[in-house]
Amino acid sequence: MHRLREELSRRLRRLLRSGTPIVQCAVAAGLAWFLAHDIVGHVAPFFAPIAAVISLGVSLGQRMRRALELVVGVSIGIGVGDVLISVIGTGAWQIALVVALAMSTAVLLDSGGVIVLQAASSSVLVATLLPPATSGGPTRMIDAAVGGLVGFVVAALLPANPLAVAHRHGRVVLGALTDALRGIATAIAHQDVSMASDVLADARKSQKAVEEFRTALEGGAEIARFAPIRWRRRRDLDRYETASTPIDRALRNTRVLARRALAALRDGEPVPRPLPGMLEELAGTVVLLRDELASGKDPLQAREAARSVATKSTVELLGEGDFSMQVVVLQVRSIAVDLLQASGLTRAEAVAVLPPLHPAED
Repeated sequence: MHRLREELSRRLRRLLRSGTPIVQCAVAAGLAWFLAHDIVGHVAPFFAPIAAVISLGVSLGQRMRRALELVVGVSIGIGVGDVLISVIGTGAWQIALVVALAMSTAVLLDSGGVIVLQAASSSVLVATLLPPATSGGPTRMIDAAVGGLVGFVVAALLPANPLAVAHRHGRVVLGALTDALRGIATAIAHQDVSMASDVLADARKSQKAVEEFRTALEGGAEIARFAPIRWRRRRDLDRYETASTPIDRALRNTRVLARRALAALRDGEPVPRPLPGMLEELAGTVVLLRDELASGKDPLQAREAARSVATKSTVELLGEGDFSMQVVVLQVRSIAVDLLQASGLTRAEAVAVLPPLHPAED
């Protein structure tokens, strides 16, 4: 019963998260049919609600372009299907020929995947369920245009909360960065080669989360740009956008750090005494950054925490280790710079916080 309750709770949470897209698709489908049937006057505007639903289902960050691709793909499929089916009739080989020619036409036009697939599916519908005698090709092309436009308008008037998506994906990425830094700090402090290896393996899996985070920000930016009720979220999204690239670099630098720390532990290199504590401080900085971004604040506390770590990465600390540990210290400096940039500093301002490594930098 406990597992059943947990599973039901998980599914209800997923349903609640999907509430907005469900409402969007339902409203868009009904409105597209109403406009094409009652306003434009088409008898059976099948493609209008289909186009509306598909245009809502494509990638958020590219909805306008994908809606246009949808209309083009449907038009190609309908055009090729109407011309051929009216001449050669309907059957297995006719359908195969129509699909092949519709997709080939889309490819020759240097079209993207959405156009090619829509050309194929639309030509199948024309060849089977909606033969040319039912209605003319231009009529169905207009239906697809109406549906695509309705989908875009509904997405603007009934938008998802862009910050909720950014928070969710940002928490995953920043959590992965925190775990990696804390894991390496513990592995170094306890001279644990196995733990360092596990941390490196987990860190290598984090890039997918970064890509999903970027996609979420692209979608959120589109929503905030076109949806009036989300315009006030632009500043909060801008903070995430400012932080996204430095966070990606910090994760990459942490993977390098983990790899060199593992090599140092395997070789038995001495560990600079302040190093585990500095890695823990970096992890704490990431937590501060996560919380301040989620609360809609400028990440000033995270900036000061990153500044504190950066000022401790001195030439004396670098001299306490052998080759691999020296690389680890240099990566600590790089990660501190990344987090300073994530807090809103320029690269020049962040680098200026670092203590010089040799007299030439004075």
